[in-house]
Amino acid sequence: MTQAKLLREGDLGILRIDNPPVNALGEQLVGDLIDGFAQFEADTSLIGLVIECVGRTFVAGGDIAAFENPEFSAIPMNALLGRIEGCSRPVVAALHGTVLGGGLELAMACHVRVAHPQTIFGLPEILLGLIPGSLGTQRLPRLVGLELAYQMISTGKPISAAHALSAGLADALDDLPGVAARTMAHDCAGADLRRTSELTPPDIGNAGAVLDAARRASDKAPWLLTRRAVADCMAAAATLPFAEGEAAEARAFNGLVHSTQSRAQRRLFFAEREAQKIPGLSGDLRPRNIQRVGIVGVGTMGGGIAMCFANAGFPVTLVETTPEALERGRGLIAKAYAGSVKRGILSAEAAAEREGAMTGSTDMSALADCDIVVEAVFEDMKLKLDVAQKLGAICKPGAIIATNTSTLDVDQIAAATGRAADVIGTHFFSPAHIMKLLEVVRGAQTAPDTLLTVMKLAKRIAKTAVVSGVCYGFIGNRMAEVYGRENEAMLLEGASPAQIDGVAQSPDFIGLAMGPNRMLDMAGVDVGARTVIEWIASGEGPQEPNYRVVCQALFQRGQNGQKTGHGYYLYNDGKPVPSNATAALCAQLAAEHGVTRRDNIPDQEIFERLLFPMVNEAALILEEGIAYRAGDIDVVWTSGYGFPAWQGGPIFMADEIGLDRIVARMDHYAQVLGNPHGYWTPAPLLRKLAESGGRLSDWKRV
Repeated sequence: MTQAKLLREGDLGILRIDNPPVNALGEQLVGDLIDGFAQFEADTSLIGLVIECVGRTFVAGGDIAAFENPEFSAIPMNALLGRIEGCSRPVVAALHGTVLGGGLELAMACHVRVAHPQTIFGLPEILLGLIPGSLGTQRLPRLVGLELAYQMISTGKPISAAHALSAGLADALDDLPGVAARTMAHDCAGADLRRTSELTPPDIGNAGAVLDAARRASDKAPWLLTRRAVADCMAAAATLPFAEGEAAEARAFNGLVHSTQSRAQRRLFFAEREAQKIPGLSGDLRPRNIQRVGIVGVGTMGGGIAMCFANAGFPVTLVETTPEALERGRGLIAKAYAGSVKRGILSAEAAAEREGAMTGSTDMSALADCDIVVEAVFEDMKLKLDVAQKLGAICKPGAIIATNTSTLDVDQIAAATGRAADVIGTHFFSPAHIMKLLEVVRGAQTAPDTLLTVMKLAKRIAKTAVVSGVCYGFIGNRMAEVYGRENEAMLLEGASPAQIDGVAQSPDFIGLAMGPNRMLDMAGVDVGARTVIEWIASGEGPQEPNYRVVCQALFQRGQNGQKTGHGYYLYNDGKPVPSNATAALCAQLAAEHGVTRRDNIPDQEIFERLLFPMVNEAALILEEGIAYRAGDIDVVWTSGYGFPAWQGGPIFMADEIGLDRIVARMDHYAQVLGNPHGYWTPAPLLRKLAESGGRLSDWKRV
């Protein structure tokens, strides 16, 4: 089926694009555009051309899957854009919806751009480990200036139609852009046409400052290939003729498109979308109607969850045990909103409106009319079971009961309600109103429409949702537990918190924003220790006497991290410095538990002992059906745990390292460290794939 064709309306040509759902540029559409424009060029009776799209949006970008083709080339599209810009008759773009990536590059090659007032403009290629490849780095600076172009290209953040108009990216706004574009095509016929490639960036006098900023950003993170590419292309736009800038962009783009970093980020793009596809949910299933939300427990986590829903326009009922606790919770919410106002994220009016959407009570019966109630009380099973029992009796028929837990058994909590089909786990990440990940935990008896409703609801509150089955820690914290286990084992063996964190944070190894010790200090040593203590006490956790004794001992000492000024590190003015007391504690605990100390643990060993057990646990999670697919696991880690997107997540990274190497090193550590609990035994799936040369990323359940 033709995806673009030339139509005739009187003396105008209309090149109409129709490639649902978002009119993405792929090989066929580019070919159809080339054919349609050639027909316009050949028909000299047409005085101008309007390019428009059918459906809810103008071209919203390119077909990202096309980049996987080793033969991919931007040359045909770029040649077409050159012909459009060089045309002697006016070409006007009628824009609406999201004009992104290749869609914006197509629009910038036109002589005039008319947009609906709600149109969004952007070049988000940086989020895929790329830069614009169809002259976006050269045309955008010439239209809006180097400074705004650099901001848009280096961050991927879009701008509004009003901003585009004031910056010179849009020439006019109109509620009927197609009609206005036709008028402009008539008006411009026979007139001198503005060709973007012939313009000079309007802020060329400030070029030095912009280029210095781009170069500094590149030098600060030289491992990020896109930053160097953006800096080079900005310099080309400021200093070179258009044709030479075009060549500079092509070199930079071609260097990125097949890079590991871009492949990693493109895979995450698809994985986030795949995570929304839940096996077993039939097409005729309908979500439950959610209008009113209840929150039980208005501490830091509950308050953040309440903000998520209020921000999305839901009325929220807050319930606490006492008026004092309720007031403290509302104070935390008010403080968070005040911070957003101060940083310019929200207007004072918007913050007041969102706070006003919340009502408070100390009586749980206030939740009786809520369509979903999120229980966010302290991570204590006895307390959660008590709350669950009460909610089961109070909530109306059909209301969903969601338990916010990071490790506890959702099935046990569901059973306590007496209505397990209505119960689901919702593991929000702190701060809940900022962190984008939401682990949605399906219980053994969770009804399909309960799961569907919460997945749809997650999208409404701007969360990246991933479904997990029930197990200790679900997907993310189950893997984080083995990461924490090896961290503490190496602390006992003689590594320092700073050395371990340095390896975790180094882009030569993983590139995390924080290593395990700094992360625990920030989250609260007490929080981590209590979780470990409860897990061990339940009988399900490891029973060896030296299991994660460091965090337990720090907790007993009151060294709970940043909030007490002392944890794995000592904090001076909020900055972590090595703690002699913590170092002495680790040596003492090693002696008590018979752990042999070493003077030097190589960085490579630290890296392998942090990452490889996580990968092994991921393979077990897949085998057990806790996660539906490998991509879900990488989305969890990049969205919720700070794993760098340019590494693609722990599974993608493992595949790039080689599963055969990982299994060999697991076997090595089993020999040199001992393996009484099977910590270093490769998962059957991992060993099988290593032997066959497969990739964990590609594994699918038969």
